[in-house]
Amino acid sequence: MDEKRLVAAIEGLITKKLATELVVDFVKIRRDYATRTLERASTGKFVETFVQALQYMATNTYDTAPSVDHYLDKKAEQTTLSDGLRICAARIARAMYTLRNKRNVAHKNEVDPNTYDLAFAHQSAAWILAELLRSASGITMEEAGALIALIQAPVGTLVEEIGGTRLVHADVSVRDELLLLLHSHYPDLLSVKDALTSLRRRDESSVRKGLRELDAKKLAHGDTKSGYLLSTPGHQAAVALIQKLGS
Repeated sequence: MDEKRLVAAIEGLITKKLATELVVDFVKIRRDYATRTLERASTGKFVETFVQALQYMATNTYDTAPSVDHYLDKKAEQTTLSDGLRICAARIARAMYTLRNKRNVAHKNEVDPNTYDLAFAHQSAAWILAELLRSASGITMEEAGALIALIQAPVGTLVEEIGGTRLVHADVSVRDELLLLLHSHYPDLLSVKDALTSLRRRDESSVRKGLRELDAKKLAHGDTKSGYLLSTPGHQAAVALIQKLGS
């Protein structure tokens, strides 16, 4: 995902600061969707920044802490912006915000809605970005079309869940495969049993050694009994790896 290119395309419309924040949060949503890491996507921040973008396009200024739901429900459609932005995009953003507020909790049900909530958030954010690109000036129609195709491209799945087992689809070392697996479980613990099941094509001793090494380097914390959890540096390392694999 070419973040700089996206920012450059829309910064003339909504300022570089807002463009950067919007693109960064879109990439976070896309990354979490790709790794099936639920309930951590920056949906709320994306929508809040989009509200600021709408305010800026309408009045050339924006609130530092906007009343998101009120603006999208009561004020957006009263602006003179295009129907695609003030009506369609605003209503899509409000739906995203509603799901974020009403469903961003742990669910106790045989069918976990988080997966399709996140899929909706990703597709909605991509639609809103596409509409901003369509409205942007200073870029050619060809460039706008190419960028819209970029953000609408199918998300490559690094981690796939089949029958309760998560498989890492990347040609990486045992250490990196464990980082990706731990990231897909975060903020929950990854048990040694689940790690061995997911990496059953690897030598068992190599998997156990990899977990111990991540713990020794403070990239993960845990033990064979309770399982392992990514530390803050470990999470950063996993995100950097995902970015590298997705570039």
